Amino acid sequence: MRERIWAPLLLLLPLLLPPPLWGGPPDSPRRELELEPGPLQPFDLLYASGAAAYYSGDYRQAVRDLEAALRSHRRLREIRTRCARHCAARHPLTPLGEGPGAELPLFRSLLGRARCYRSCETQRLGGPASRHRVSEDVRSDFQRRVPYNYLQRAYIKLNQLEKAVEAAHTFFVANPEHMEMQQNIENYRATAGVEALQLVDREAKPHLESYNAGVKHYEADDFELAIRHFEQALREYFVEDIECRTLCEGPQRFEEYEYLGYKAGLYEAIADHYMQVLVCQHECVRELATRPGRLSPIENFLPLHYDYLQFAYYRVGEHVKALECAKAYLLCHPDDEDVLDNVDYYESLLDDSIDPASVEAREDLTMFVKRHKLESELIKSAAEGLGFSYTEPNYWIRYGGRQDENRVPSGVNVEGAEVHGLSMGKKLSPKIDRDLREGGPLLYENITFVYNSEQLNGTQRVLLDNVLSEEQCRELHSVASGIMLVGDGYRGKTSPHTPNEKFEGATVLKALKSGYEGRVPLKSARLFYDISEKARRIVESYFMLNSTLYFSYTHMVCRTALSGQQDRRNDLSHPIHADNCLLDPEANECWKEPPAYTFRDYSALLYMNDDFEGGEFIFTEMDAKTVTASIKPKCGRMISFSSGGENPHGVKAVTKGKRCAVALWFTLDPLYRELERIQADEVIAILDQEQQGKHELNINPKDEL
Repeated sequence: MRERIWAPLLLLLPLLLPPPLWGGPPDSPRRELELEPGPLQPFDLLYASGAAAYYSGDYRQAVRDLEAALRSHRRLREIRTRCARHCAARHPLTPLGEGPGAELPLFRSLLGRARCYRSCETQRLGGPASRHRVSEDVRSDFQRRVPYNYLQRAYIKLNQLEKAVEAAHTFFVANPEHMEMQQNIENYRATAGVEALQLVDREAKPHLESYNAGVKHYEADDFELAIRHFEQALREYFVEDIECRTLCEGPQRFEEYEYLGYKAGLYEAIADHYMQVLVCQHECVRELATRPGRLSPIENFLPLHYDYLQFAYYRVGEHVKALECAKAYLLCHPDDEDVLDNVDYYESLLDDSIDPASVEAREDLTMFVKRHKLESELIKSAAEGLGFSYTEPNYWIRYGGRQDENRVPSGVNVEGAEVHGLSMGKKLSPKIDRDLREGGPLLYENITFVYNSEQLNGTQRVLLDNVLSEEQCRELHSVASGIMLVGDGYRGKTSPHTPNEKFEGATVLKALKSGYEGRVPLKSARLFYDISEKARRIVESYFMLNSTLYFSYTHMVCRTALSGQQDRRNDLSHPIHADNCLLDPEANECWKEPPAYTFRDYSALLYMNDDFEGGEFIFTEMDAKTVTASIKPKCGRMISFSSGGENPHGVKAVTKGKRCAVALWFTLDPLYRELERIQADEVIAILDQEQQGKHELNINPKDEL
C-alpha cells in the first residue's frame, strides 16, 4: 500500500512547486510594500495592541497599530511567497533514480530547499519565523477583515472621514450581512456632502479588479478594451494562483486529515504532509474564485474569462483566438450547447489555409485543468489508500455565469445575422420542497397565539406567548448562571458575533450532567430538556408537518452588553443570516450548500427574560437591510419559522443587561438528529426509571455524559 501511494506522490511533486507564469507577466508589476526598519513585527501582537488602544480611547495609537498590523500581515505573505519561489528555483527536485537509495537524491533536494526556505525567512523577517505563528482566531479575524471595522471607527473619532469610508467599505465587502455597516457608509458620505464619494476596497484582489473592468467594457461593447482587461485578469489570476499554492507549503492544520498521527513512519509522514499540502493547493481555485462578500458559488469564475473572451475576439475579427477561447471554456463545460454552436460557427469563419482541428484550446487553461485533474486523481487515490475522507467539490458549476445577449449565431451562412440570447442557467433561491401549511393546534393550554406568517410579513412564521411561565423563566435563569460557558458553540470565542457583547451558552446534555453532579438542581436541568421538547411538539403541530421533526441543535444562550462599549454603537448582536443557506444580499440569493447547515428545516427561539435594552429579533428581506418584522423578547415568548432563505433574520444590539433564550433548530431528516439530544434522551430514560423505582441509577457521568 505504501508504494501504491508513494510512487504517484513523487511523480506529482513538481506540481507542488510554483508553476510557470501562464499568460506571461502582468502588464504592470505589483507595487512593492515599503520596508520598515528592523525586524518585521508580528501582526497578531500589533492587532492586539491596536484593539486595546481602541478600547482605551487612544484612537491615534489604535490607527498606528492596526495599520501596522495590516502591513505586517501583507508583508509576511509576500516574504513567504518570495522565499518559497526563490528556494524552489535554487533547489529543483531531483528525479527518482533506480536501484538502492534511489530516493536519496530527492530527499537531499527537499532538505536543501527546506534549509534555504528557513534561512530566507529568517533573514527577511529579521528573526525566527516562529514569532509569526498566530492563533486560529486571529487568522479568522484577518480573513474576515475585522481590523478594518476597528479602523473605520477610529478614523471617525479622528475626523478622518475619507479613510473611515475606505475602511468601512473594505470591511463591508467581505461582510455584506453586516446590516449596519452599509448604513455607516451612507452616513459618512452624507456627512461629507458628496454622494459619489469613491468607495475603495483596500484588500481587492488585482485579478478581480481587472475582471470587473473587463466586464464593464464588454457590456459597453468596447471589446478591444474588454479583451485587454480580461487578458490582464488571467495573468494576474495565475500569479495569485502561484502565491496561494506556495502559501500552502507551510505547516498544515487540517484536523480532518490528521489520519496518521505520531506513529507514522517516514514515508507515511511525508505522504501525510504532502497530501495536506496538495489538498490545500487543489482548493486554491475556490479561494481565488470567491469574490469577497459574494457567498454564491462561482467556481466557474476562471472559465468565465474565456467565455467573455471568445465572443469579444469574434467581435474584433480574431476568429482563431475566439475559437481557442471557446475550446478552452469547453474544457470545464464540455456540454454547453451555446458554446458548442459557437465553436462550429468560428470554424466556419477560418481561412481555408487553417485546419480547424489544428486550433486547440488555449494552453494556459489546458495546463491548469490538466494539473487540476491529476491532483484530483491523486487525492482520491490517497484517500482510499491512506484511509481519510475527502469529497471532491464541483469546481466548474455552470450557474451564475455570463448574463448577456451576445450569443454567436450557429451555422455557416449567417453573415450579419442578429445576435440571440445566451442561455446560462442561474441557480434559483432556495425553495421549500414541501407543502406550506400552518395553523395547526398549539397542543398546550395557556399558550397565546400572537401573529401568523401574514401578520409577520413573511412565510412560515409564527409568534406565540406564554410558552413558559414566569416561574419557569426564573428557574431557567438559575440554571443558566450555573452551567453556561463563555463562547460555548463558538470554540470559546467570548464575542463571536460582535466585540460589544459577551456570548455564553450551554447544551441540554451539559445541563443534565451539571444536574447529576449537583452543580444545579436536577429538577431545573430537567426543565431545560422538557421545555425544548415542548417547543418541538408545538412547531411540529402548528406547521402541520406530515413527518417527525427532530432536534438538530439545542442551545441555551445569553448575550450580555459589555459596559463602556455601547456609546454610539451601530452594529448587530447577531448579523442577518439564514439558518440553512448562505445569504448573499448583493445577489438577493441564498445558496443552500455547505458550509451552511442545509439539513435544518425549522428554527425556534424561546425567550427567558425582558429586563435588558435592545436585542429585538428582526426579520429582513434577502437584501439583509429591509426589516419586515421586529419582535421584542419577553419571558415565555416564542418565535418559530422555516430555516431557509425565505426567512433572513438577526438580532439588534443588546445595549444594556443580559438577554437569554433557548435556541432550537430542527430537521426532518433523522440522519441529522442531534447526537447530544440522543444521549440526553438516554439519560432522561434512566432518570425516569430511577424515579419509578424500577432500576437503580447506574451511570458514570464522566463516561456516559
